[in-house]
Amino acid sequence: MRFETPLIPARLLRRYKRFLADCRLEDGTEITAHVANPGSMLGMAEPESKIWLEPNDDPKRKLKYAWRLIEHESGAFTGVDTGVPNRVLRAALQAGQVAGLEGYDTLRPEVKYGEKSRIDFLLAGDGRRDCYVEVKSVTLSRRPGLAEFPDSVTARGAKHLAELSAMVALGHRAVMLYLVQRTDAEEVTLAGDIDPAYATAFARAVQSGVEVIALGCRISPEEITLGDPLPFRTP
Repeated sequence: MRFETPLIPARLLRRYKRFLADCRLEDGTEITAHVANPGSMLGMAEPESKIWLEPNDDPKRKLKYAWRLIEHESGAFTGVDTGVPNRVLRAALQAGQVAGLEGYDTLRPEVKYGEKSRIDFLLAGDGRRDCYVEVKSVTLSRRPGLAEFPDSVTARGAKHLAELSAMVALGHRAVMLYLVQRTDAEEVTLAGDIDPAYATAFARAVQSGVEVIALGCRISPEEITLGDPLPFRTP
């Protein structure tokens, strides 16, 4: 997924109200950018962090910049936009580039299922069980090389795990897919200390037959593309 407009570097001043961030451009101009991330962004919103913004000239948009990446002191990148994983994965799934999820005839996004929920992707094919794929964006890292999910309590995430289990009970296939938007991640695990209820729901889901896939990303100020599989460490 290439960015529509070339990204420009800036410094973060503060993030607030979840979807807003005050930033300083290289020429010293201070602007407010949109943050497409409702999570806590733990460890990613320190003042003076180097970030990358996507400018736009769309008259329908109130804010003329969107925060897309953070560049760490190590040179590694983390993607901020939680909508990116679904866009990256849709293209990869359609191209048969996700090991274990290739060979399906149809892909439908945002299909209603469960209790007032929508599955990210429903894969179907002749002679194959329907496959329900739930996607989560992973950005938290508190130890070098280790990415963690979630970065805050997510009752909604636990609900999704229970609904995936219900699909398995009905004879379908269900996959929990963690897409790690960090270039410094070597493996993935759960942040059970942040949300014990999610960790419990995850254990129940896996026991019921829900599959787990973790994938990395290749990230630069030009594009974000699907990376290699990552090992998932069960707590």
